[in-house]
Amino acid sequence: MSAYGSGAGSAPGGGAGTLIVVAKAPVPGRVKTRLTPHFTPRQAAELARAALQDTLDAVLATPARRRVLYLDGAPGPWLPAGVEVVPQCAGGLDVRLAAAFSLTGGPALLIGMDTPQVTPELLARGLDFAGTDCWFGPALDGGFWALGLAEPDPALLLGVPMSVPHTGAVQRQRLAATGRPVRDLPALRDVDTPDDAARVAASASGTRFAALYADLCAAVR
Repeated sequence: MSAYGSGAGSAPGGGAGTLIVVAKAPVPGRVKTRLTPHFTPRQAAELARAALQDTLDAVLATPARRRVLYLDGAPGPWLPAGVEVVPQCAGGLDVRLAAAFSLTGGPALLIGMDTPQVTPELLARGLDFAGTDCWFGPALDGGFWALGLAEPDPALLLGVPMSVPHTGAVQRQRLAATGRPVRDLPALRDVDTPDDAARVAASASGTRFAALYADLCAAVR
């Protein structure tokens, strides 16, 4: 797949691995639809944009060889310099995540756009494969927010049932069944529902997401 968007490698830092952010472009009606009707479609998209920008800030502050935004949709003015954009392929989520790992050619950590509370320290840990072959970041909803592979193998994801309560358990078991050492990152909460948004905003002071959430809530009081 060809890349487009801002130039890769222009951000400071030169770690040994690739950071991949899997995301949808923040378009009203296409992202964070479970936040409605508590928020309007436009407000839900604004929250998605803020979460994505916070995530990319953390990515840019983490030493990495490449920083890739694996995007469903078109980039917009929210895209910072230093991030390489690659369009997502067709297929189910397992197929698309497997294809993302096929881009890397070396150690990689894949994360979503739904955890604006993520920090460069967490991401750097997930790119440190000394003593392990895999990093697994469980999400509190039963999925996973991060997956790191020292030797990316798309077959590790193909066939894993996605977006169900046992996605994370199946994915972690798939890793362990290969005999590869697996280490866990802290469990984080994805922003999917209004309750998730409230909890993440409360735990992520100083982020764009938290500030926007507070502004939107204040506007309806």
